[in-house]
Amino acid sequence: MNSLEGKKYNIITFGCQMNEHDSETISGMLREKGCVEVPDKEESDITIINTCSIRENADKRFFGTLGQLKKLKKKNPDYIACVCGCMMQQQHIIDTVKEKYPWVDIIFGTHNIHRFPELLENVYNEKQKVMEILEDREEIVEGLPSKRLYRHKAFVNIMYGCNNFCTYCIVPYTRGREKSRKPDDIIDEVKRLVADDVKEVTLLGQNVNSYKGENTDGSICDFADLIYRLNDIDGLERIRFMTSHPKDLSDKLIQAFVDCRKLCNYIHLPVQSGSSSVLKKMNRKYTREQYLELVRKLRAAVPDITISTDIIVGFPGETEEEFEETLSLVKEVCYDSAFTFLYSVRKGTPAAEYEDQIPEDVKHERFNRLVDLINEGSAAKNALYEGRTEKVLVEGMSKKNDDTLTGRTEGFKLVDFEGDKDMIGQIVDVEILHGRTFSLTGRIK
Repeated sequence: MNSLEGKKYNIITFGCQMNEHDSETISGMLREKGCVEVPDKEESDITIINTCSIRENADKRFFGTLGQLKKLKKKNPDYIACVCGCMMQQQHIIDTVKEKYPWVDIIFGTHNIHRFPELLENVYNEKQKVMEILEDREEIVEGLPSKRLYRHKAFVNIMYGCNNFCTYCIVPYTRGREKSRKPDDIIDEVKRLVADDVKEVTLLGQNVNSYKGENTDGSICDFADLIYRLNDIDGLERIRFMTSHPKDLSDKLIQAFVDCRKLCNYIHLPVQSGSSSVLKKMNRKYTREQYLELVRKLRAAVPDITISTDIIVGFPGETEEEFEETLSLVKEVCYDSAFTFLYSVRKGTPAAEYEDQIPEDVKHERFNRLVDLINEGSAAKNALYEGRTEKVLVEGMSKKNDDTLTGRTEGFKLVDFEGDKDMIGQIVDVEILHGRTFSLTGRIK
């Protein structure tokens, strides 16, 4: 007997695209069991909070949201509260949840998502709480269903885990070691997605360009090889990937930007710091000069490529001179956009034990200077698009205006323009009228 039939569920997701895709998988599995998704936790029988452990702010938001579920449990004793994701791979977080949030029914991690429906049915049938955390898993579970956020574009995991051990990052401890899917399994999944009207896929991994999948003959398919194969799939229009590590960005992959029409002229290339000495303490395995050489090669191969990045402000021991090196690198690269973060201590990482932590007021002052510089550069870059015609994949209606469509250029620029809902999912020509700091506005040609 299926005890989940007709149950209403709500998923709250914190974190990166990997977490978003995990939530799509959870949603797909629940739908297969006859569950119905609702937009608000107040309406649901089951709430799943999918957690992120990268930043301290995500921790605070998670515990705040978790606290709100207590009143739902009081109102409805059959209500099921579930927590999963990266934070649940850390024992001190599990201990806190068990001690301070006893209304949580299910705790599971990043390696056993495929078992969630079974865990949920056990809670309904046995009326007991469940906790199942695996430190890692050897096999990759294929064929899991997914309920996509967008009909016309999709996330595709090509690998799991990370071997880099950057000193500030908890991901290798929560996602495990690198494991690559077989290329044939990825190709088959993308072909099925294309048959279901998907025009754009984003390949996901903690470090996609270290992908090494095993072909049927035992040979290795590297990330560039995979891009070339995906480029040959009929009906697929665009290929993106997130995220890449500079130490693994090969000349072969740069050439793929030239050769593969479907590979979008956009790369997210996290630098984290513009100082070689800070990069060494971060264990990033490249220098400032090596990073700038990669940018030079990318722009030589693809002059109109757009580049975004991640930058951490206030890493332990960062001097004013080292921070100034980050500012000068930002000026030299001229990023199209950047995700900027205040360094936050992640328990269990080497950097958490460093004694030379930067005072909060210094971090915030530096952060504001960096953001102002990045925004200034983004506005200047976007202004150059005025008068150009860009091909835009229409994603949906703007959240700010019901009469406005929104979509992305090949270079991942967000564009707002007036148009008909029937255009959603199509690639259309849009003349850019205005370039703003964070987006473009245009009109259909």
